[in-house]
Amino acid sequence: MAEISASSSFSSLQLPTSFPPPLASETRCDNDLLRYLLRLSHEISLFDVPCPILGRLFSSIARKSKLLAILFDELLQQDTYTAAVELPRPASLCFREILVVLQRFKALFTDCSSRSRMRLILYSDTLANDFHMLALDLSTLLNILPLSDLRLSDDVRDLVDLLRSQCCRSRSTVDPDVSNLRREILTIIHEIECEIVPERSRLAAILHNLGLDDTQSCRREVECLEREIGERFSEKWTAAMISLVGVVQYAKCVLYGASTPRSDSSAGKLFFTSYDSAGGSQNGGTPPDFRCPISLDLMRDPVVVASGQTFDRESITRWIRSGRATCPSTGQALRHTNLIPNRALKNLISRWCREQNVPFAVVAAGEPAVSGGIENKAAVEAARMTAAFLVQKLSTSPSTEAANRIVHELRQLAKTQSENRAFIAEAGAVPLLLPFLCSNDSTLQLNAVTTLLNLSIFEPNKRRIMRADGSIDAVIHVMSNGEASWQAKENAATLLLSLSSMHPYRRRIGENHSAVAELVKLVRNGPASTKNDAMAAILSLAGDRKIVPLLVEKGVLEAALDAFAIEEAAEAAAAVIAGMAKRGGTVVVEKLEMEGAVSKLVGVLRRGTDSARDNAAAALVVLCRQSVGGVVAEVASMPGIEKVIRELMGYGTERGRRKAATLGKICRRWVAGGGGEDLNDDHGDGIRPGGGGGL
Repeated sequence: MAEISASSSFSSLQLPTSFPPPLASETRCDNDLLRYLLRLSHEISLFDVPCPILGRLFSSIARKSKLLAILFDELLQQDTYTAAVELPRPASLCFREILVVLQRFKALFTDCSSRSRMRLILYSDTLANDFHMLALDLSTLLNILPLSDLRLSDDVRDLVDLLRSQCCRSRSTVDPDVSNLRREILTIIHEIECEIVPERSRLAAILHNLGLDDTQSCRREVECLEREIGERFSEKWTAAMISLVGVVQYAKCVLYGASTPRSDSSAGKLFFTSYDSAGGSQNGGTPPDFRCPISLDLMRDPVVVASGQTFDRESITRWIRSGRATCPSTGQALRHTNLIPNRALKNLISRWCREQNVPFAVVAAGEPAVSGGIENKAAVEAARMTAAFLVQKLSTSPSTEAANRIVHELRQLAKTQSENRAFIAEAGAVPLLLPFLCSNDSTLQLNAVTTLLNLSIFEPNKRRIMRADGSIDAVIHVMSNGEASWQAKENAATLLLSLSSMHPYRRRIGENHSAVAELVKLVRNGPASTKNDAMAAILSLAGDRKIVPLLVEKGVLEAALDAFAIEEAAEAAAAVIAGMAKRGGTVVVEKLEMEGAVSKLVGVLRRGTDSARDNAAAALVVLCRQSVGGVVAEVASMPGIEKVIRELMGYGTERGRRKAATLGKICRRWVAGGGGEDLNDDHGDGIRPGGGGGL
């Protein structure tokens, strides 16, 4: 008998096509076959309906499976003493084909259970056709099943006849209620595109029919939609699904209020050294190396610029077209604007996305990425409506608990997409968030400072924050507050780093004695991650030469040198030393000589990580150039320094090899009696915190 195939166009799954081979004899195989069929039919009949409005379609299959279970149970009960059933050969072959159909039914049920409910509605015609084709296959098999050769009771025969007639009446039609729901969903999308705010009652009816009755179910729906968009199963409904991400997020906030913060909401941020992990992928936040240093979003098309740094193509192209000719991470002047694809990193990001079920669309150069973000008019307007709604709710002076939920929701919305950050700030969120930095509730304080940090990634928002009354004082309060969590202090320091990326604000922050003093305290007293974030902010402030004397006065050099004792902080400490020496002149160099900086930097050069060794070598080069000779003599006299330099030249990074070569040349000339001539022959790439473009 030829096998009847009913492959599902909806799920496209790899399904088994036959029952496993007999274990001992044909009789034993028939017995096992019936047991397997009975178990499988029971499983199908007990499947939960993935979407309430699709209940008729799924319930129909469940009822058919229950009838089949009665047939299989009747056959298994025929010989209860020997536990052996022997079927006629034609019947055995027919049951094997029924097994294949049931396996496909189960696979289709399983696939639908893992899909977003919105997608099931959009693809309801395809889904109905899949079930219809499988029902026809089952009908054909029941028609050729030799019932007369089987010892069945009259009741069971009647049930099989009933089942056969039910399968014959199967139609590939979509339930009218489902069609109406799909039409209503598409109408809502169109209205949002036209900037028409949907009525609350209509949103409630749609979500009720889909079984989305709370914030948690809505959040799961959004995650499913984003994953399916990344899979790019079909282009037909991709635009609608992208729109629906925004629609569901908006409906969730309007109908069920802001989400209760998850247990991990107290951890993580988005800028530079770390990332905002709350509400991220199922298995944790995005690795920092996979985020674009400009947009802080997951890179879709990573490219390398002349400075050796990697950015997302869209972000760096926009940066260059705006007239900037420097590297966003290092500040180094770009020798050219050619963009080289970083295929190795792209492959790593793609693999990570597959493992974490994160949407990732591999796009060609110049093509827009398709993701769960804001990619069309409806999604843009839905995000704008969501931001406006949340900010309006925040302005009504809610309780601390309610405010925390709203701020957490804003934090989540500000994690991705520059448009989201713009909408939140345009709605007036910044002045409403600042008072929460002084809140006695540590969770609310953390959510508020992290939201402001995420907002500050969008450059116009830096101006909004800096122009708000008391903004810097509020950030300083977080760093100085003994009740604040270290994560909140870190995010406050990183917020200063973000704001200081604009030169006018760098000077304003750097001339604030309290801000500098609190950053130094974090370097001295905080854990390694806090030290790194504070030193990143200090290094940014040191970019203005006029601020360096204040940094020296507040003890930045001593704090950075003390941080060498912690391996995780050595990289940032070396970058601070190099940056301060480069812009502070002989005063800073003499101070560093007095504090024993050279021996500590050489120690990092011997035992540090690649990035720490790069920064240590860069710092030593700067010190040697700024010194009148004492630093060069001290470096050259260090035991085994030549071997250390040779190892870095042979096995270090490109930057490390270049800096080591310059340092070696300086030392050789000094030993040969050159007295430090021509110490400025290296045209390196400047000082930066870490080989990857940021601490």
